Amino acid sequence: MQTLGDMGEDAVVARVLKVLNQKDSVVVGPGDDCAVVDIGKADTYMLLKTDCLVQGIHYESDSSDPFRVGWKAVARVISDFSAMGGIADHLLVTIAMPPDTSIGYVENLYDGMQKCASFFDADICGGETSSVPIGSAAVISIAGTGSVEKRRLVSRSGGKSGDVIFVTGTLGGSIQGKHLDFTPRVAEARWLTENFKIGAMMDLSDGVACDLPRLAEASQCGYRIDPDMIPVNDGCDLHQALSDGEDYELLFAVDSQIADVVVKAWPKIFSATPLTKIGELCDPGGGDRFEEDGWQHFNS
Repeated sequence: MQTLGDMGEDAVVARVLKVLNQKDSVVVGPGDDCAVVDIGKADTYMLLKTDCLVQGIHYESDSSDPFRVGWKAVARVISDFSAMGGIADHLLVTIAMPPDTSIGYVENLYDGMQKCASFFDADICGGETSSVPIGSAAVISIAGTGSVEKRRLVSRSGGKSGDVIFVTGTLGGSIQGKHLDFTPRVAEARWLTENFKIGAMMDLSDGVACDLPRLAEASQCGYRIDPDMIPVNDGCDLHQALSDGEDYELLFAVDSQIADVVVKAWPKIFSATPLTKIGELCDPGGGDRFEEDGWQHFNS
């Protein structure tokens, strides 16, 4: 019997997608950072996203501040909206907790969620609560709607051979705290999609070594990278920068003819956030292959 652990996350997702069908109103379906739906507005698409935190996978309850866990739960969804060029609108929260969880813990958790939602002008407007058996892992799930102007929409699949690959910020070592405290790159993504034609974009949740191949495959391209150009956090090595995951930076590709314009304009707006060219997309079947695997559920 083949198990989820035998297959890994990407193979599991590919398998289950075979049974799904979408209506014509679905502009972008499963496999991207968000689903995109045409709801009949002239200039705007709806974005749909759901994400979850699992105790022991995404945070440790005995050492993680519940406020920071709550912030992260909402920030992950907002980061995915930003990767499509959009913003968050309405959020639903589901928590499944053991009955011996203190009410103070839950209140602090919601404080963190509300703080993040308010910061990005989103509303938490409902949800669900459930129990899990004592000793079981807690689960926090956020579902949300967002919006993006049609002219700004960017997906993973619009890159082409020759496009320059960029990454924001610095990478690696997120387990030291960044994974609970990151600020989604909403302002950066909105500026990029307002001023430039972005070929493809996603947020880095599973590491460059896992996410860049996903972007390249979605764009029917290969990729080449310069390892010396990967922006590594202090105290980390290249392997960590490529594979640790949960950096929540933007990974995007633009036409080579405008790449230098992006580089020149960026520090005038975002002087505190590095922008680094790490490689380029190339013809399918060519280019590099990562020795690192990045993070994948079920087999990591």
